[in-house]
Amino acid sequence: MDQKNMIMAVAISIAILLAYQFFYELPRLREQTEIAQQQTAIQSTAEATATGDAASTTGAGEVPAVPGATDQAAPAADRATVLALGPRVAIKAPQVTGSIALTGARIDDVSLPDYRTEVKSGSPAVDLLNPSDAPSTYFAEFGWVGAAGTTTPLPTAETVWTADRATLEPSQPVTLTWDNGQGVRFVQRIAIDEHFLFTVTQRVENNGAAPITLYPYGLISRHEEPATLGFWILHEGLLGVFGGTLTEVDYDEIRDEGWRKIEPDPKQPSTGGWIGITDKYWLAALVPDQAAPFTGYFRHTAKDGGERFQVDFLREAVTIAPDTSHEASARLFAGAKVVSIVEGYRDGLGVARFDLAIDWGWFPFLTKPLFKLLDWFYRQVGNFGIAIMLLTVVVRLAFFPLANKSYQAMSKLKKLQPEMVKLRERYPDDKAKMQQELMALYKREKANPAAGCLPILLQIPVFFALYKVIFVTIEMRHAPFYGWIRDLSVPDPTTIFNLFGLIPWTPPQFLMIGLWPLAMGVTMFLQQKINPQPPDPTQAKIMMMLPIVFTFILAPFPAGLVIYWTWSNLLAIAQQWLIMKRMGVKA
Repeated sequence: MDQKNMIMAVAISIAILLAYQFFYELPRLREQTEIAQQQTAIQSTAEATATGDAASTTGAGEVPAVPGATDQAAPAADRATVLALGPRVAIKAPQVTGSIALTGARIDDVSLPDYRTEVKSGSPAVDLLNPSDAPSTYFAEFGWVGAAGTTTPLPTAETVWTADRATLEPSQPVTLTWDNGQGVRFVQRIAIDEHFLFTVTQRVENNGAAPITLYPYGLISRHEEPATLGFWILHEGLLGVFGGTLTEVDYDEIRDEGWRKIEPDPKQPSTGGWIGITDKYWLAALVPDQAAPFTGYFRHTAKDGGERFQVDFLREAVTIAPDTSHEASARLFAGAKVVSIVEGYRDGLGVARFDLAIDWGWFPFLTKPLFKLLDWFYRQVGNFGIAIMLLTVVVRLAFFPLANKSYQAMSKLKKLQPEMVKLRERYPDDKAKMQQELMALYKREKANPAAGCLPILLQIPVFFALYKVIFVTIEMRHAPFYGWIRDLSVPDPTTIFNLFGLIPWTPPQFLMIGLWPLAMGVTMFLQQKINPQPPDPTQAKIMMMLPIVFTFILAPFPAGLVIYWTWSNLLAIAQQWLIMKRMGVKA
């Protein structure tokens, strides 16, 4: 029994150590090396244009290319200066502010006033989309491309549109117009809802003498790779749903490939779905008409020492006869990946599998229900820390029958511990005989030595599922608890090695052992003491070292996860103590 318990405990420790390496050390090292490698990679990438990439996907140029970014590689000015340069339509919505550039009809200025860059008060709002020539260029645009041989002038990135309003609001859409001077008028009606969704309805009015054939498109262009966490459990980069299937492409992958055309069947473009670029918490995604076929593309180009990452869709061609018009609609999501909002668009607007924009991991059947329950508790009590503690109680109750049997078995082993010590003293040099007598004792007393590890094993799936929930959901970002915990999604900011801030010194990361990790270690130590101790002194010492090891392992994890583990330990101690008292075993 003792050897089995020790092996199980060591195995669990190794598993968490490996998780620590994957979740913290490897991403940190990867980030450091990529910073050095990226500059070389950019310079060595062959110069290409988005038009050339798109043409290569068609084989013979039968389908025109979606325009690629043609802006200069380096930002010319700061964001505020660029925003003041040209005519714009202001955006004023409950969860989105910013503006639309009339030059190019680009949605390139989106800020999220409900979300701040840092926890501290007064920190600026998160800027999601940024205009060309500004740092971190990131924008969306919609338009038309002509069929091969088309000579009709079409709107470009330099086209200056005319707006019928100065401000875009949820109740007041804005209409942009441009006339090409040859009898063709282009119209864009842009609306925004109460959250993060733009609806763009494009219309072409052909008042000329000849028919024209055009393809509606939408694109999102991002200049330079953003800072990413690099965690293998989280996708950051290009993604989309095509034919009901999620496709995820990392920045490194598309940098190597140059472009990727997405169709479930080369002869049949997708119908329904979306395409976009995702960060940990934020998303910019194009949502074509869900009833119209489209082809999606992921692209990368390198030019003048800079990079362009682009996602776009191209609808099927339409021919517009003289004195007729044609409309094509699409949507743009630009905002925070709030679970209820994302699922609302999936269900209310029929956006195919839009909830997959949130990376629920390999086991969504566990992580999603866990989040739903956690979010429900939060809406009842108003604090995610308390919600985590209530969730812990529910988990303990769900496993109560199994845990109860396990603790009863452990209490029985605790009661048999004096007999186990006598057997060890009786056969100090005959391990085989001692094990034989030990097994006979277990059989005679109907004790199950393997049951002692069950409570820990039961916590592991919930632990990692909760870690995923805390790590990926925007709802947990900047969620405070009490006292010094102002953000449950990041580690406890205190450390014992500077006396919790009394000494003006910032220890290295591996010494950031805060109060909550210490509390977790203490509760784990108490739980070890209340459990039956291995008769072998060496094994006993190894087991008693585990709380210290776990304290260092869990210290870099989100504070919400450490609170869960600590509170779970306390509930387990209380449950085991009551069982031992009822069975007449001294705790």
